[in-house]
Amino acid sequence: MDEASRTIGARIREARKSAGLTQEQLAELGGTSTRTVRDIEKGTGTTGLGIVAGVAEVVGLRLTVEG
Repeated sequence: MDEASRTIGARIREARKSAGLTQEQLAELGGTSTRTVRDIEKGTGTTGLGIVAGVAEVVGLRLTVEG
């Protein structure tokens, strides 16, 4: 994955930890698997943008596009 994916993943991980959530809890709240949350946080895998955005929203983040 690219640098943007790693950056997004790191921010989601920081927000999850600040919220006091485990990866398992975030996965449940985000309607996905623990494995997917793990991949998002590492910036790996092929997770769709909608799922990433949904997980980010659970921890109070919003994805935006800069152009």
